[in-house]
Amino acid sequence: MVTEPKSSVSRPGNRITDVAGIAVGHHHRLDDEVVLASVAEPGSGWATGTTVITLPRGCATAVDVRGGGPGTRETDLLDPVNTVRGADAIVLSGGSAYGLAAADGVMRGLEEAGVGLPMDGQGHVVPIVPAAVIFDLPVGRWENRPTVEFGARALADARTDFAIGSVGAGTGARAGALKGGVGTASITFSDGPARGLTIGALVVANPVGGVVDPSTGLPWGADDLELHRLRAPKQLEIKRLAELTAKGTVLNTTIGVVATDATLSVASTRRLAMSGHDGLARAVRPAHSPLDGDTLFAVATGEKAADPDTAVDVPPGMDPDTAIVAALADASATVVQRAIVSAVVAATGVAGIPAYRDVLFSAFGDA
Repeated sequence: MVTEPKSSVSRPGNRITDVAGIAVGHHHRLDDEVVLASVAEPGSGWATGTTVITLPRGCATAVDVRGGGPGTRETDLLDPVNTVRGADAIVLSGGSAYGLAAADGVMRGLEEAGVGLPMDGQGHVVPIVPAAVIFDLPVGRWENRPTVEFGARALADARTDFAIGSVGAGTGARAGALKGGVGTASITFSDGPARGLTIGALVVANPVGGVVDPSTGLPWGADDLELHRLRAPKQLEIKRLAELTAKGTVLNTTIGVVATDATLSVASTRRLAMSGHDGLARAVRPAHSPLDGDTLFAVATGEKAADPDTAVDVPPGMDPDTAIVAALADASATVVQRAIVSAVVAATGVAGIPAYRDVLFSAFGDA
């Protein structure tokens, strides 16, 4: 029997869709009974999914891949030296390399809507749909992974209000010994050179490394506890966390999207993806291993310009947007870090993989 995973709803003011024009859709399949595969025994059941981020036309899109074993599609196209300036949607999916098939479903749906690069006077288009995947195949039956239909359904589900936790591409995700998932965060600048601009992130957290400090039971550095509505958990629960068995695979992947409403070049947009990896490294220990697929996309929609009253003089010969890009890059690291933590905090247990709330429930202050 297929069940609907328990999930949290993203909060306005702290989600990627605070950037106007961005929408998020999920499709997943989660059976009531899911068995985690071991070295000797196969898994069973469904626990995987796809998440689609739809983008407004004309946005700048870039990517930065830091993992040594990425599973991606159309990332070379997003290099600033190449011709195409942006994408129409970005796909994040479970299923390892098999899950890249979900992008075909998104392409078909966009084509039917007439969205994509116009190729002739007859209305033909080629949608630009980059994608990245996580390795979740041991969670459930190996052969149960996202298909073209998953992508099409996730695209049809795209909306401003969306779920986080064990949903979409995060359905079968793990974060060290705990359940991973989908998380999000955003920041709107109230001062500085980027005043009036918004930047947000959506991340699928599936790292072999831990997002929680085993000595405190809190996110590394205990950053943003009020934002995540956390407090120090009880010592007995911290001890239980230390006793959990870590993931049985060294395949480690955290993937996501950073988006801003700023007007940026593709090269400057790429700086946001690069800086987002700083946030990944703050939230996950270890990160960027030789076998992981850590990949972050970045999008600049061009919907807004920074407040001219906060402009900073830049020396001749430098990009005039340098101060704005620097502020956005710093915030990119913060929203990625927060999104990864929110994925783990919002996740619910699947296939016997315990969620943060299951192990450290007193950290929420409602126990």
